[in-house]
Amino acid sequence: MKIAIISNSGAKSQAASTALRQQLTAAGFDLGTKQPDVVITVGGDGTLLSAFHRYADSLATVRFIGVHTGHLGFYTDWRDYEIGDLVTALQHDAGQSVSYPLLDVRAEFADHTSAHYLALNEATLRRYGSTMRCDVDIRDNFFENFRGDGLCVSTPTGSTAYSKSNGGAVIHPRLDALQVTEIASINNRVFRTLAAPMLLAPDEWVTLKPEPREDYLMTVDQFTLDPQPIVSLTLKVAQERVHFAQYRHMHFWDRVEDAFIGAKQ
Repeated sequence: MKIAIISNSGAKSQAASTALRQQLTAAGFDLGTKQPDVVITVGGDGTLLSAFHRYADSLATVRFIGVHTGHLGFYTDWRDYEIGDLVTALQHDAGQSVSYPLLDVRAEFADHTSAHYLALNEATLRRYGSTMRCDVDIRDNFFENFRGDGLCVSTPTGSTAYSKSNGGAVIHPRLDALQVTEIASINNRVFRTLAAPMLLAPDEWVTLKPEPREDYLMTVDQFTLDPQPIVSLTLKVAQERVHFAQYRHMHFWDRVEDAFIGAKQ
C-alpha cells in the first residue's frame, strides 16, 4: 500500500503530519504522492477538499482518510491524538471503504468552448454588486426565471456547508441527489421564484442559463473562477464517486449533532 500525506501549514497539523510519517515509515508503509492507494489529509475539511481536487483524476483507485486538527470536520474521522490508532487500522486494512456522490459541472461559454469540473461540496453561480437573472431548466424543461444574488447546487455531503447557510436541507450522504438553493432571491409582484430548496433525483439535471453578462463569479468547492461569458451551466450527479477508507463507523447524524447542536444534555 502506498500512502500520500497532505497537510496544511498550521503548526498543529505539521506536528501531526511529522508523527504520522514517522510511524508509517516504522510500520513499513511506502510513502509518496505519486499514484497513492490512500491519501491521508491532516488539517480540516479544506485540506481534504484540496487533496480531492489534486487526485480527481484517480478517484477510482484512491481512498481518502482525514485527520482533524481543528474545531470542525465533516470529512475527518480521526483526531491528531489518534495517530497510533490510525496506523494500526492501516496495518489491518482490507480495502474497506464508503463512497459518496459527487457533482458534475459542465460550463458552456460564449466563444463555443466548454469546461468540466467535479465538486465534492458544491458549485455556485453569482454576481456581486448587481442582480443575477437566470433561466433555470430541469431536465431541459424551463422551470423558472431566477432573480437574486445567485444559485448554489450541492452534493449531500456538501449540504452541511454553504448550502445550509442558504437555507438548504441537511441530506444524508447515502442519497444520490443534488440540492439547489437560492442565494438571496428577489420575490415580489414582478419577480417570483420557488423560494425553497429543491432536491433533484440522480437521473435529473439542472441547467442555469444566465442573462448575458461578463461579471459572473463561479465557484467549485473552495476554488473561485472568473470565467469568460457563460452561456449555460449544467449540473448533475456525477458518474464518479469519492471513496473514504472506513475503519470505524461514524454515524452521519452524530456528526451533524456534534457540529451544529453541541454535546447532548
